[in-house]
Amino acid sequence: MSNLYFQIASLFIVLLIFIVYFSKRRVNNFETKIYSFLLIGNLMVLILDFFIISHGYFFEYSDEILILNKIYSSVLLMWVFLFSIYIMYISIRNKIKKINLFKWITFTLFFSNIIVILIIFISPLYVFNQDNVMYSYGPSINTLIIATIFYIIVITASIIVNIKNVLNQKYMPVVTLVILMIIAIIIREINPGLLLVTSIITYINLVMFFTIENPDVKMINELNIARDQAEKANLAKTDFLSSMSHEIRTPLNAIVGFSQSIGEEDVPDNIKQDIKYIKMASNNLLELVNGILDISKIEADKLEIINNEYNIHTLLDEVVTLARGRLGDKPLDFRVIIDKSIPHVLYGDHSRLKQIIINLLTNAIKYTDDGFVEFNVNMVKQNNVCRLIVTIEDSGIGIPSDKIDKLFTKFERMGVEKYNSVEGTGLGLAITKKLVDLMNGKIVVQSDYGIGSKFTVAIDQKLVDNPVHVSLEETMSLDLRDLQFNNKKVLVVDDNKINLKVATRLLTNYAVNIDEVESGQRCLDKIMAGEKYDLILLDDMMPKMSGVETLKKLKEINGFKTPVVALTANAIAGMKEKYLNDGFDDYIPKPIERKELNKIVVKYLQ
Repeated sequence: MSNLYFQIASLFIVLLIFIVYFSKRRVNNFETKIYSFLLIGNLMVLILDFFIISHGYFFEYSDEILILNKIYSSVLLMWVFLFSIYIMYISIRNKIKKINLFKWITFTLFFSNIIVILIIFISPLYVFNQDNVMYSYGPSINTLIIATIFYIIVITASIIVNIKNVLNQKYMPVVTLVILMIIAIIIREINPGLLLVTSIITYINLVMFFTIENPDVKMINELNIARDQAEKANLAKTDFLSSMSHEIRTPLNAIVGFSQSIGEEDVPDNIKQDIKYIKMASNNLLELVNGILDISKIEADKLEIINNEYNIHTLLDEVVTLARGRLGDKPLDFRVIIDKSIPHVLYGDHSRLKQIIINLLTNAIKYTDDGFVEFNVNMVKQNNVCRLIVTIEDSGIGIPSDKIDKLFTKFERMGVEKYNSVEGTGLGLAITKKLVDLMNGKIVVQSDYGIGSKFTVAIDQKLVDNPVHVSLEETMSLDLRDLQFNNKKVLVVDDNKINLKVATRLLTNYAVNIDEVESGQRCLDKIMAGEKYDLILLDDMMPKMSGVETLKKLKEINGFKTPVVALTANAIAGMKEKYLNDGFDDYIPKPIERKELNKIVVKYLQ
């Protein structure tokens, strides 16, 4: 009768596991499916075992009970088979080449198991039941024991062959479980009356539930895997877009550079007008590339706000100049109202602030054919914070009230039905909203369809008590093409011949002596040979030796003090700060803008 104590305790445990496991949300994979069948098999074995033992204590054994005993042996064997399949799978699941072999072995073992079960049913089975000691024996039980030993060998072989895989995946409990199965068989042979087999498999299921098959832990693991995969996918996408940005910017550099240089020459007005259109198209393409990169960074949660001191009035002047250039031939009244009392130097991310304002101004100009576009900047000061209030109002097509909520959705373009010829991707406002949020600002939209729209942005920037020196090029406007630097020598390093021609063409206006090389190694050779330069413009993304690697080797040369400026198509947000941290003195993105080049030339050659 004491054998029933083990069965009752085991039945209670497996019922609890059964209820908890199947009531929880679970990961749906091969392992969890097998474990579900293991629990079901465990429950069936315990119920049969309990019924058989209790019946043997109170009644004589009948043929029906002998059949139930064989069913019990068959279910127990099926449980061992499933457990073997589970062990084999977790030991090779990350090895794709072995999956087909695993399927073939599983198929073979399943049909072999069916044959063994048939042998168990047709083989004789006897029951010993004296002095409260009861157990089964005979050819049927011997068949079960031999088959179980075979499966233990299969399990042990799977663990040994793939021991590193098993250990790395923290499946150490499996080794313990196999040892317990071996101990159970040994005890069965030494003392057949001590019926521990069903209790052992219950313990195995219990250990598995709290270790390798816990639903909550597996769900968290699967979520972590999904997160890692998503991060890798986002990283791959960002790398791809960065690479594509570099590839697109390289030909754009030639288009913008040569058009700028030709436009500065004495050419007919119609040629200047064509150059103007070329630059506009180039800027549209550049905005598209930058927008896609920003959206990629937003999705990957990698968009950064980089704060530093800047001249707000210089920034606003640049924005106004850009906006006037985008008016084109539109007969618009472009009104600019800027509060002159705004402090000159503020602390914040000026590039992102500029991006926000340009996006809103571009949209206003794009969707307004006549009337006005008003650009108004005010401020409110409190303690050490200057709240910039930027308002952009237009008399354009307006926005339907039912579409304002979708205004900041990616690829959502308002008014496309009426203005289907307007270029754009629908990324600008989505990026703008994200940037405003990242800068802890607010954006408000007011619009009357067919009458016009008004966008108001409020962003806090810190006041600067003791501003650092604001460089001359940010506070003064000079016609730098009239400056001559005949006694200065500049080295341009770029692996792309067209880029070298662009840089040389643009630098010619300053009357500098220009030297050019196509690799970092040749740059090093020039310096090692004793060549002296006043400025080096160094591309970064070059084969064999990058610009960063070249710079490190340059700095190892005794007496080298020439300023080195990164001149690169790697122009995504945050690159300037990266290159400055790498040791470059300054940074110019491609396509090369004359204004940016002017600043560098004045800063390092004047």
